[in-house]
Amino acid sequence: MLRAADRSPATVRAYGGDVSRFVDWANEKGLRTPEAVGARDLRAYLVWLSERGDARTSIGRRRASLRTYFAWLVSRGVIDADPSSRLLAPRPTSSLPTIVVREQLESLLDEEWGDDPWALLDRAVCEVLYGAGVRVSELCGLDTGSVDWTRRLLRVLGKGRKERLVPLHDRGFDALRLWLEDGRDEVATTDSPGDALFLNRRGHRLGPRDVRRLLDRRVARGHVYPHALRHTYATHLLEGGADLRVVQELLGHESLTTTQLYTHVSKSRLQNVHRQTHPRG
Repeated sequence: MLRAADRSPATVRAYGGDVSRFVDWANEKGLRTPEAVGARDLRAYLVWLSERGDARTSIGRRRASLRTYFAWLVSRGVIDADPSSRLLAPRPTSSLPTIVVREQLESLLDEEWGDDPWALLDRAVCEVLYGAGVRVSELCGLDTGSVDWTRRLLRVLGKGRKERLVPLHDRGFDALRLWLEDGRDEVATTDSPGDALFLNRRGHRLGPRDVRRLLDRRVARGHVYPHALRHTYATHLLEGGADLRVVQELLGHESLTTTQLYTHVSKSRLQNVHRQTHPRG
């Protein structure tokens, strides 16, 4: 069902794992078939997840997985009624996205790393993550043909395989050019995918874990997660006066509500600065 809806491979794996874990739990409770599962059983499962300490966001996703699964069973005629149709999940905890502090950004973007192929790769990856605000999966999915050198744009394939065009600054394009001209061919192997923009140390397409290791290696103090660079990109755009709907388009958000979260980040930072610097703060 998820593949038919053109969901990403990561989403398909996550939902499949969620359903598999529920089936294991149900079997332990003596619920051997889908027909044996009722709404009360599903609520008990969510309570069990909460009591064992699962995050509210994780429980919410597992609820979505179960609703997708049981809707599919109904569509196939395996069961007559959907026990998950009115299943509620705990409201996610309201938390502000984490942004990267100035010192960490400087160590990523301003320090000299050298001119070997891996330094060129790391520089290009960091410039694109912060300069275009892409998700790490979107960055890893970029091909050499995704770069529009004339219009200075990246063609990004986002969630639901929706394509969007994202501008990138000149320093980002300079970093990409150096990687492609002086780095990529040096590390490519006979098994390397010819269209992949970024390659890892095995010559394969760069993956999310490769990006996380890259950031851990390059950040002088503390950890920086790839998604934190996306948060920082959005926050800095809004603080610079960008229109909220423009930022929504750049980020590839389906809902403006998701993008609005970043306005709270900006307000929070302003309040912190005021408290720390004003005599009566």
